[in-house]
Amino acid sequence: MSAMQLDDLYRRVIMDHYKTPRNRGTFEDEAVTIDLNNPTCGDKIQLQMQVEDGKVKAAKFVGEGCSISMSSASMMTDAVKGKTLEEALEMAEKFSGLMKGEAVEFEYEDIEALSGVNKFPARIKCATLAWNALRKGIEQANK
Repeated sequence: MSAMQLDDLYRRVIMDHYKTPRNRGTFEDEAVTIDLNNPTCGDKIQLQMQVEDGKVKAAKFVGEGCSISMSSASMMTDAVKGKTLEEALEMAEKFSGLMKGEAVEFEYEDIEALSGVNKFPARIKCATLAWNALRKGIEQANK
């Protein structure tokens, strides 16, 4: 697949998650809740996670922002479901590597569509907003 075809595929994956976000909403029951925003571009997210026996039973988000931040949140909430807190934290570390241009692979392949964001330093904060909320949520759940 050529680089142009790959870029087009990645763009479509990102727009799919933006237009049809997975796990958008809030929980009625008790959940770890983190609110974060990116003041440089106005992206806002509220991440909620239901954690049981050291595992992310479910994750949801609400927020507003650009296609990169909202699609990243959609992908992240899908990817962490059923993972232990340690596995979710490892995933967040791998995502940081992806944003630094490192070649990493994810079990949930849609995340790799965000690999091109590292070419646009101003957009990295957009992509990492949900992942930073995940880190804070894990910290809170471990208390």
